[in-house]
Amino acid sequence: MKKVAILANGGDVSGFNAVIRGIVKTAENHGVECYGIIEGYTGLLENNYIRLDSYSNASGILYKGGSIIGSSTNANVFNYKSRRKGQEDEYVDLSDVCIENAKKDGFDCIFTLGGDGTQKSARDFYKKGLNVIGVPKTIDNDVACTDITFGYNTAVSVATEALDRLHSTGETHHRIMVLEVMGRYAGWIALESAIAGGGDVALIPEIPFDLNKVAKKIKERIEKGKRFSLVVVAEGAAPKGGKLLVKNVRDNGKGVDNTKLGGIGEKVAAELQELTGLEARNTTLGYMQRGGTPTAYDRVLSTKYGAKAMELALEGKFGVLTVLKNGKLDSVPLEDVVGENKEIGAVSGNTKESNLRRVTMDDDLVKTARNIGISLGD
Repeated sequence: MKKVAILANGGDVSGFNAVIRGIVKTAENHGVECYGIIEGYTGLLENNYIRLDSYSNASGILYKGGSIIGSSTNANVFNYKSRRKGQEDEYVDLSDVCIENAKKDGFDCIFTLGGDGTQKSARDFYKKGLNVIGVPKTIDNDVACTDITFGYNTAVSVATEALDRLHSTGETHHRIMVLEVMGRYAGWIALESAIAGGGDVALIPEIPFDLNKVAKKIKERIEKGKRFSLVVVAEGAAPKGGKLLVKNVRDNGKGVDNTKLGGIGEKVAAELQELTGLEARNTTLGYMQRGGTPTAYDRVLSTKYGAKAMELALEGKFGVLTVLKNGKLDSVPLEDVVGENKEIGAVSGNTKESNLRRVTMDDDLVKTARNIGISLGD
């Protein structure tokens, strides 16, 4: 093991740089050169990379949000959108170009920092002969086979602080304060922030909701003298018999999730106002959850993941994802992470075949929420 490379892919999260730093410092302690691939899989395709050094460009980054090597959210190199002037868009498999670049550059291993889609492509590269090790990233906390992803704790902390601030406004003006948080297919942020921030209602993608039952909960609070309520809604939550609210559809090519969700918070606020008679206001946190300084927890978790990933590389264990299971660092085959999404290059993730980690009804968070009286809309 002489030369390794890191790529960050997908939406940014707090903790990217801490993982990069963990890999770089562990690599240097074992005499291994470390490089950063610029802009995720796009950089791998374009052979764009830089040398990383803990005494220069990889120094002082532990507390910084974002990624010093950038990230790409729209690059499925197995099904890449090729635009030619005057011609229709063409989709081509350029994965072999990426593999040729990596081998020509002498990279003994590539670390893929990303979520479900990123690790799907990582698995596909491994099956084609490239040494890869994944590190689980996403604020949604929905990567399979691990208890927690880096970036999630920071997102929950941001959402909790928002609830603390909305609480005083709601109580002062006797309003329903709705907070829309991220969570396309999994409700971890909504559920945990509702518990941490004293929420009265948490609507998550895993439980189709009935607003009449939510309104009943709010009316019961009014009868007991509580003339305000806090409602947390995941962007992927939907009513019984309803569909996800899609804000727009991007054109970033096949094999990536082109739907942009949004608007469920406004809809819930408007309908609850009609049902309860209380004024309702919605706040959509959006990208506030992704950026900024990572929490101490995420700094430590990210560093642990980075150091473990480099340790696995030194042991020659490739085609795996670093995970945290029952409080201990471990690894699992990327094949297990992919689940039933088996076809190489077909899609990058977030499909019905994907092995996403969603909230289950027997999870302790669900039980806790119900025990303390949080309505889940069912």
